[in-house]
Parts: sequence; structure tokens; C-alpha cells
Amino acid sequence: MSSPARGISWEERADLVVVGGGVAGLTAARTASLRGLTVLTVSKGGATDTATQYAQGGIAVVGDAVTDSVDSHVADTCEAGAGLCEEDAVRSIVSGGRDAVAALTDLGAVFDRGRDGTVSRTREGGHSTRRIIHAGGDATGAEVQRALGAAGLPVLFDSSAVRVLTDARGVTGVLADSPRGLGVIHTPAVLLATGGLGQLYACSTNPPGATADGIALALDAGAAVADLEFVQFHPTVLFTPGGLGRRPLISEAVRGEGAILVDANGDSVTAGVHPRGDLAPRDVVSRAIASRLRELGHDHVYLDARHLPGFAQRFPTVTASCLEAGIDPREQLIPVAPAAHYSCGGVVTDVDGRTAVPGLYAAGEVARTGLHGANRLASNSLLEGLVVGERAGAAAVERADLRVEAVDAGRRALPSAPRELVQQLMTGNASVVRDGAGLEAVAGALDAAPRTVPEGQTALEDTALTLTAAALVLAAGARTESRGCHTRSDYPETSDEWRRSTHVRLRDGELELLQPQLTGVL
Repeated sequence: MSSPARGISWEERADLVVVGGGVAGLTAARTASLRGLTVLTVSKGGATDTATQYAQGGIAVVGDAVTDSVDSHVADTCEAGAGLCEEDAVRSIVSGGRDAVAALTDLGAVFDRGRDGTVSRTREGGHSTRRIIHAGGDATGAEVQRALGAAGLPVLFDSSAVRVLTDARGVTGVLADSPRGLGVIHTPAVLLATGGLGQLYACSTNPPGATADGIALALDAGAAVADLEFVQFHPTVLFTPGGLGRRPLISEAVRGEGAILVDANGDSVTAGVHPRGDLAPRDVVSRAIASRLRELGHDHVYLDARHLPGFAQRFPTVTASCLEAGIDPREQLIPVAPAAHYSCGGVVTDVDGRTAVPGLYAAGEVARTGLHGANRLASNSLLEGLVVGERAGAAAVERADLRVEAVDAGRRALPSAPRELVQQLMTGNASVVRDGAGLEAVAGALDAAPRTVPEGQTALEDTALTLTAAALVLAAGARTESRGCHTRSDYPETSDEWRRSTHVRLRDGELELLQPQLTGVL
């Protein structure tokens, strides 16, 4: 154990520490607890400060065997993933969807039903059929968060994981900063369920806490990350002049129900771009909008939902966001533009959440299981959080008999730039469309950032954002093609030579790009 000189003011013990309180973390915590493990969750915000809380669309899960199948869901996922999905992982996770939703329903989650009493399903971009179940119209995430949060397991709120501690056997604990000061939680297993990295950009659908904490923790612990260059930009985020920070998204289900994307001239944005038009995969729609905006010199397009009956009842969250911005979607066009939404890459894991570091697990958006490839299929995120979260919670049992004593051996100094600078650099040079010169500019600026040992939550977040931004642009600079969410204006074509994942790790405090790994499906 660390000496008092290191400032350690408290200690705890647990069989599993979960970092993050969204769908993946809560599912894992409940699963592990039911198997007899003592679980402690570390959450730097409150009970609902998660990306799960804001998820609108729903959960993609195979429904009627007559109109849908696992094979169909797998095919749609792999098509959206642009050749980088790992088909075995896709099939494994998709196949677990029904049981995961059934478990959630048993906890009390209530999903919307039609007049015939069956669960309602909608269609979103990239899906070949209506397989998206939803709750509260467009408040699915909030219902999932409510149902899972009712388990009442112990949580350290307003607390940050500073470092995952390890020895030769793997994980031994977590160094955490809480209102009680700096402390150590002795544990043989840690699950990273920290969500995404949306705060790398000036405008995002993610909550303020989405600062890539899990990526930084994993890299520091010795795990690899992969495919960080594939950041999905949601094509339809409510646009307001000067709007920065977290912006309300206009659910893809709005287009699934028949809303139409048009420009300021009333012309279709996606006509002739893709056979599915406005319901093309998100990367296609985002690029089409970005191209039209450059062509017209505008900063937003519009979503026309005026003809949809019962809009306010079907989409109460969207309606409330629009009305707050002074827009009545039942009578006015909704101004929209792309914004950072979801990280398709992350910490490399198997389908049970295991990383290469014994005792370190990851699930949810922070993880890269092979499900999403180069572009996440709509509403596969809550599905993945439920399925892999449960599996990771169960997998942690394998470490339960280990007796560990965590030692804080000190922390390395890492580059840390002010987040405003990181957001400016990333928004200007690593957004929907990138090029080599812009990526090099970001890399150079981040490399020049001073190295510090972060103290306090803000400093920890800034360091995580800086490290993750550097890893992202390293991978994006190396990928000399356009594929999925990653569009290079200087390399506009997709290359068969790049049908592979980019893996990055931290060695001796420096990021390095590992030999690319062939993956995906042809």
C-alpha cells in the first residue's frame, strides 16, 4: 500500500470496480452482484450524467422471425461497418439481444407498444427492416437508465478514476479522487464503462463528462486501443447559431417515420447519394450534408417533419428541445447539422469485455469489440452495452479469488493541452472530412503541449482528451483512404489494403502505432 506521503486518505475493497454509470456499467455491476461479487461503481457525475440518459432512438434487436432475422441484422451491421466489422463478434452480440432486452424488461423497463399490444418497432438508417424498439417515444435511454439504476448498488458519485493499478498478475486496484480526497480501492478487476469522447469536439451530442477518460486509463494500464479514427457524426443535431457544447440530437427515428432532409432551397440533400436516401448509414448522410453545406456556403440544412401525424406524442423529447429553441416542428422546418456523436473504436476487447491486461475489462462505447467496424449501425450501441456489459460482469468472477494489494507506484507525466485548444484543433482538422495537412497540424500542436501529472478532475479530463486526440490523429493520419466515418479529402477512395484495424498503445509515455491488423468481412 502507498505511504501516507503520497496523499492517500482512504481505502476500500471490492471484487469489481466499475468506472462509469451508464448502460454497460450498470448492467455489469448488477450481473456481478447477482453472482456474489462485491461491486463498487465510481462515477464522476450524478446518477444520470451519462450518454445513456440522452439516447433517443432505441435498441436494435431482432423481432418477428417472418420479417427479420439474426442473419439480416448481422448483414446490415457489417454493411454499415464498411468492411471492418468482425463478423463473429457481430453475430455473437446481435444474437444476445433478445435475452438482454428480456432481462431489462424483467427489471421493469417499459417499451412502447402499438394498438395491438405488441412492442412497437421503428426503422433507422442502415436497417433493412423495422427492428428498433423504443420507450417513451424518444426517451429510450432515460428508461434504460431508470430501470438499471433501480438496483441500488453502492456508487462513489463525484469521483474520478485517476489510474488503474497493476502488477505482474494484472489489475490490483484503482487510484480514485473523491470528495474524501485521494484514495485506493483494492480490487482484482476493473471494468471501464466511461462512455465516449465527444468532448474532443466543440459541438457534440455527448454529455460534458464524455472526455475519453477510459481510453486514457486503458492506455496507461498497458491495453491497446483501435479504430479511434472512426468517430461517427450524427447527421441531424439541432442547430442554433453559436451553439456549442452538448447539443440535442434529432433522433434518426424521425427520418425513420418519414421526415425529409432538405437544404435552404427545399431540395433533397441525399437524392442520388445512396439507395436508402435519408435512411442511408450515418456516415453517408453526414458527408452528404457536409458536401451540401460547402456547396451552398451555409452552416445548416433542414429536416421537414411537418407532415408527420402525432409528432409531439411520438417524439416528445425532440419536440421539447425544438420548442425550447423557438422552433415548432409541427409547423416549421427543423434546422440541423452534423455533430460528434459516437466513437466506433476504443479499448480492444473480446465479446466478453476482456482486454489484454488481466483483470481489466471494458464495455459500451469505450470498448472496441468488433461490432461497429468503421461506422456504427444505428441503435446498436444500447444493444452492445446491455449484452457485453452483462458478459463482462460475469467474466469478472474469474478474478474473484485473487487477493491483491494495490500499490500506487506514482504517475507518469503526459501531454495536457487546454480542452478549448483541443476542441478547436479537432473541430477544424479532424471532423467529418479530414486531410493529411490538418491532421499533422493537430499532431504537432498536441506534441508541443506541456507534460504534467494531472491533479483534480478538470486536469484529468484535459489530459485524457489530449492523449486521446493524439492517438486519434495518429491513426487517422496513417489511414490513407476514406472508409466509414473516416473521410480523407486527399484520399477519397477506399483501399483494399486498408481493410484492417489501426491499433495504438502507450509505451514509455509515447504513443505508437502497432502493425495494422487484417480484419473485417469482404
